[in-house]
Amino acid sequence: MNKRTKPYSEASEQNREPILGVLRFEFDSPGTVLEIGSGTGQHAIYFASALPHLTWQPTDMEENLPGIRTWLEETQLPNVREPLALDVNAAQWPVSQADFIFSANTTHIISWDAVERLFAGVGRVLRPGGRFCLYGPFNYGGRYTSPSNARFDAWLKARDPASGIRDFEALDRLARRHGLCLTADHEMPVNNRTLVWIHTRGECADDC
Repeated sequence: MNKRTKPYSEASEQNREPILGVLRFEFDSPGTVLEIGSGTGQHAIYFASALPHLTWQPTDMEENLPGIRTWLEETQLPNVREPLALDVNAAQWPVSQADFIFSANTTHIISWDAVERLFAGVGRVLRPGGRFCLYGPFNYGGRYTSPSNARFDAWLKARDPASGIRDFEALDRLARRHGLCLTADHEMPVNNRTLVWIHTRGECADDC
């Protein structure tokens, strides 16, 4: 029987170390991390290996789970769970509660309706006091932060008009609607950011 080929993402290899630096700080206590959109599974393996105090729950669309499993089978990390199928558009998610939530490069590849459902799901699942870290490119004040991001956005919209780089302000308004209060905006390499929200018990206060 032929061994399954592991999926591979060059971008995941390049951005994993800067993201890890943020997660070490933001996910500093023991708990379970729900990763939304695990892709190849490379991030799950790398972060779980470097952060043994966390239990990592990878998720993605059903068709991507076999690829994630190839990484899990090779590494056999005790703190990575079996990947689960998660569609952000679904009314019911396969995880009912998480201490932390992480997602990388997702909001610009899905529709705005799906982004709204993603944040609604985070608001349902993330425990009070838990943090949501979202990595990717974002616009500020309706403007691109670099010419390369403008080109990337044009490429995204040519591929799928419903996708595209999201405005930070729109994401933050959406987060507040679901009780998520912005606590950090980390600058990352290659014109990316990591946004961090903490889950409050109710609607986010204006001065949070």
